[in-house]
Amino acid sequence: MEKNIEISILSQIYKNTLTEKQFEILDEYYNNDFSLSEIAENYNITRQAVRDNIKSGETKLYDLENKLGLMKKMQKQEELVNSIISRLDSLNIKDKKTLESIKKDLKKLI
Repeated sequence: MEKNIEISILSQIYKNTLTEKQFEILDEYYNNDFSLSEIAENYNITRQAVRDNIKSGETKLYDLENKLGLMKKMQKQEELVNSIISRLDSLNIKDKKTLESIKKDLKKLI
């Protein structure tokens, strides 16, 4: 998985473990494609301070994921749900309304 996407997902999962400023800086850098200079100007800090915030935030997110594995569990759950939906599609079920209802409920899990 691309690092930008990975950090973006991890920051959403573990948002409450980051400081508000750390989350905002990571969000601006990874999701909004702001440069270090733009972020530094927005927060009235140096580019090095922005970089330090990004690096410490990344480290914290990766440490949490290594310990808790929530992103990995979510990905496995999504794969399982998609697999179940594919298998349901291959069945010859006459009650299409019920089938669609089951698939809709499964999709709520991901």
